[in-house]
Amino acid sequence: MPKSKNLGPYKKRKIDPLGMKGGMKAADLVDGYFLAYNSARLKEAAQLLVNKVLEPDVTVGVSLSGALTPAGLGAGVLIPMVKAGFIDYIVSTGANLYHDIHFGIGYDLFESSPFVDDVDLRDRKLIRIYDIVFDQDVLLDSDAYVRTVCRQPEFQKEMGTTELHWRLGKYVAATEKKLKLKERSLLAACYRADVPIFTPAPGDGTIGMNVAAAALTGSALKLDMNRDIFESAAYVYDAKKSGGKSAVLILGGGTPKNYMLQTEPFIQEILYVNERGHDYFIQITDARADTGGLSGATPNEAVTWGKVDPEQLPDSIVCYTDSTIAAPLLAQYMLTRHKPRKLKRLYRRREEVVAMLMKAGSKQAKRIFGVEKRMQGR
Repeated sequence: MPKSKNLGPYKKRKIDPLGMKGGMKAADLVDGYFLAYNSARLKEAAQLLVNKVLEPDVTVGVSLSGALTPAGLGAGVLIPMVKAGFIDYIVSTGANLYHDIHFGIGYDLFESSPFVDDVDLRDRKLIRIYDIVFDQDVLLDSDAYVRTVCRQPEFQKEMGTTELHWRLGKYVAATEKKLKLKERSLLAACYRADVPIFTPAPGDGTIGMNVAAAALTGSALKLDMNRDIFESAAYVYDAKKSGGKSAVLILGGGTPKNYMLQTEPFIQEILYVNERGHDYFIQITDARADTGGLSGATPNEAVTWGKVDPEQLPDSIVCYTDSTIAAPLLAQYMLTRHKPRKLKRLYRRREEVVAMLMKAGSKQAKRIFGVEKRMQGR
């Protein structure tokens, strides 16, 4: 039998899978048959999550872009991860949270086809998200629900988006209970688990539009972006300062990806507080790096910005595939291969961690401001 040449560090394991059998677990499928190309990257991501990222001292942030909740990933994938303690905070587009509300207040979305007559859909007052359809009333009633909630007394102040989503999740959780629905809303699940949810661009989404509309009838609710910037960075700073690590799982790209990663440049380059970058970086994306967009930017490039610790690049993985394919497989792998973690309940600690970062940043800011002022005087 011929022998292979000495492949040294380039050899991992022989590609010689057994023939598939029925009834296999998804985790066994990933370990045994995802052997090359993006399937191998997905396997590496799954194994990194289980072997390192889900250690108790790691704070895990997950970013969501693309229409994931309308596709059922909220209830089917993300809520089980939240309940298992695998997600400590979330950065999401406003759209994902708005569409999540539909499920929590009793509405349904349906599988369809992308090859339909959109003019006919419009005439029927039906909405399409690629191959998902639902009645226009789902939007109208969800809008009314958000505006009604935003007019409640506890919302009549300025707050960050994590507080907005936590309080909104409280109402959605109560509506779920009233309607006897079982864990359909990610907002409600995050309220119950005290998982903070950030939306970097709240005006670019229907929740934000309804917050604005509620002001026409007397609502005093305003969103504080300064608060969000400090709070998002504070969770990362707290994780690292306490001797732990920080991990990011990025589903898609866009503004949520940037917002999750900009926490490190904010700490290091804006506040001048000593830090080195996120420890673990996993991204599921269909965006190319060569177009220059942030969605396709690699972890190597992120190192130059201080977003990723250069010493941790071996623990940085990009898998080029659809999040609706990868996320269920990753979640099932984690739920199969790792026991649940104790909930960190970061939302309860937000005041504490923000104060700690602001104190550290304030000392440096005063020093830097003095230097800048002297330079301007020359």
